[in-house]
Amino acid sequence: MSNTNHTPKSQNSQKTHNSQESRGDDTHSKAEEQRPAPVEVLRQARAQLTELTGLAPESVTSFEQTEDGWVLEVEVLELARVPDTMSLMASYQVELDQEGRLTGYRRVHRYERGRSDARRPGGR
Repeated sequence: MSNTNHTPKSQNSQKTHNSQESRGDDTHSKAEEQRPAPVEVLRQARAQLTELTGLAPESVTSFEQTEDGWVLEVEVLELARVPDTMSLMASYQVELDQEGRLTGYRRVHRYERGRSDARRPGGR
């Protein structure tokens, strides 16, 4: 019986195969390195929304990665009142591209802080 796994020809083809695999991994890992981590996307979204609206986000209630980037729902204080339970809150849908740059936002819900969430059917 002969062992063909150690012949020069098989060793060269194995090196070529390994080299191709590592190049493919490098390309994949570089693409992943360019895409921000989810927590960084959240930070960027909050900062960009604040800069555009002047409203400071209190919480992120929804966070989803899509084919085009990211979609978040962010709760903000729109109008402070006394007592605090009468303050006006709002939910904003925020869209970001794959790099975490804000591409759009819109207010989807407005309510008093002290009221229960009697939202539309389906939670949206």
